[in-house]
Amino acid sequence: MGDGPPPLRVVIAEDLVILREGMVELLTARGCEVVATAGTAEQLHQVLRVHRPDVVIIDIRMPPTHTDEGIRAAEQLRAERPGLGVLVFSQHAEPSWAARLLASGAHGVGYLLKERVAAVSEFVDALRRVAAGGVALDPQIVGLLMRGGGRRLDRLTERERDVLELMAQGHSNRSVAAHLVVSERAVEKHVASIFLKFDLPATDVDNRRVKAVVTYLAEIGR
Repeated sequence: MGDGPPPLRVVIAEDLVILREGMVELLTARGCEVVATAGTAEQLHQVLRVHRPDVVIIDIRMPPTHTDEGIRAAEQLRAERPGLGVLVFSQHAEPSWAARLLASGAHGVGYLLKERVAAVSEFVDALRRVAAGGVALDPQIVGLLMRGGGRRLDRLTERERDVLELMAQGHSNRSVAAHLVVSERAVEKHVASIFLKFDLPATDVDNRRVKAVVTYLAEIGR
């Protein structure tokens, strides 16, 4: 037996059977354990009474009205099961829905667009990040949020906005530095400036990095 990490336990909530079964096969082939699937938000809540996954994949528009059943289910799960990772997987780029998801905190949450996932490995990496308490936001969603702007966002320089955008996607300082081709020390200075401009003083208990992302998402989601 190997010494690798245990399989990622996943529940999939998707009403399109072909897509749902396709995800089951792809994720299983990548070493994940799909413990249950659901075709409606109601079914999702039912299977979660039996199974305890690490992360749930939810489509936004599900039966019966195909409007926002999925996003409402995701909000409920984040309120009732704070340790459960929730990844919204949709074809609709709605920044207001992303802001709703992050209203309770930028942890264990993701929002990816179906047509923009280029590789299964990237999707599984995002699932693992969300399951571990991180954030996975599609760059297009983050870009829409950033263009929405806000008074505190207007305080940031262009480079600080670039840094914050990557932070919102769940990147570490080292990863941000690699993306922007700057030193990690430069990123640390930008992050410190963001904290200052967002009025986030250092404390022993608060995660300012999380609060910075939540602050700007909450502001543009008003």
